[in-house]
Amino acid sequence: MADNKDNFIFTSESVSEGHPDKICDQISDLVVDMYMDADKNSRVACETLTTTNRVILSGEVKINENIDRVNNEKLNSQIREKIKEIGYEQDGFHWQDLNIENYLHQQSQDISQGVDSDKFIGAGDQGIMFGFACDETKSLMPAPIFYSHNILRALSKYRRNNETFFGPDSKSQVSMEYLNGKPKNISSIVVSTQHLEGIDMSEIRSKVIEIIESSIPSEILPESKQILINPTGRFVVGGPDGDTGLTGRKIIVDTYGGAAPHGGGAFSGKDYTKVDRSAAYIARYLAKNIVASQLSKKCLIQLSYAIGVAKPISIYLKTDKESGLNSKKVIEIINSYIDLSPEGIKTYLKLDRPIYQPTATYGHFGRDFDSKTGCFSWEKTDLAQKISNDY
Repeated sequence: MADNKDNFIFTSESVSEGHPDKICDQISDLVVDMYMDADKNSRVACETLTTTNRVILSGEVKINENIDRVNNEKLNSQIREKIKEIGYEQDGFHWQDLNIENYLHQQSQDISQGVDSDKFIGAGDQGIMFGFACDETKSLMPAPIFYSHNILRALSKYRRNNETFFGPDSKSQVSMEYLNGKPKNISSIVVSTQHLEGIDMSEIRSKVIEIIESSIPSEILPESKQILINPTGRFVVGGPDGDTGLTGRKIIVDTYGGAAPHGGGAFSGKDYTKVDRSAAYIARYLAKNIVASQLSKKCLIQLSYAIGVAKPISIYLKTDKESGLNSKKVIEIINSYIDLSPEGIKTYLKLDRPIYQPTATYGHFGRDFDSKTGCFSWEKTDLAQKISNDY
């Protein structure tokens, strides 16, 4: 391609619910939901490690009500059910045979006193968080991560609804060609998926191609030779038996596929007082509503916080040059509608509920708001018209 900053190829990846790191994210968010369901004022920071027939929990928790609803027996039962739901019944990682070790302990008083004041809820840690949106897809997400997720969601749906040779562990990668800064075609696709022993590679390729074609518009698909399926030729041993998993190692998959900066903090396993999570959610909400208002085709927002301090230390906003938006004015509009303290974010997005497990797979952003559970409230665009009117 020509050496032009607006003409390029950009690649993003996704991983399935059966990927070792994603198993850990799901378990960590299962723990958050159990505590939130028992006591909406719970504090949770849960890290999970998975390896051959072993799950290890560690981290800090605080709960004042219904403590009996999160005892070891109930936690262990929920974890086994989650792994069964994902689909693991192989010798090296079977939901029935797991050894589950729980090292969760009480939250430090030093952290607690900074977070839980009589007057306000302070940030649970310092940090920088980013939110992003663009008009490349209907969900206002970058195209490469959008299509990477689409492929694996379709593969997962097929695996769950059919007797098949596919296993739960899989990865996808989509390389998108941009012309004049806009997505034009997919230049290549890579899919690696776990499968049963003895399955012919041509059969695997044929079925995966069929699934890809069902999840991506035909007019942007690459040539067949640019679609690589299981490039190593074999993927029988998958999941934590093949590769140890840890919470928080797929933060780019969780967000914008590398198309926007990341503050570095993971989301899963954390309650809303951890601004790594809640501030990233409100930043996405604000960026999405600015793009949905049609004032800008792209929007990047950065929020920064200090531990124990309620309000952001700084707010940065960047939109595409063509929009000519006055960032200072947009920030003033944002502040007039939303309290960006952890308490304000919790109240606005209704984060003190057991809504977190669905976020742990296929991205925290670009999803549909679930009116029944309240999950993905940060994906609503109900502020867009107000921003447009006030600008």
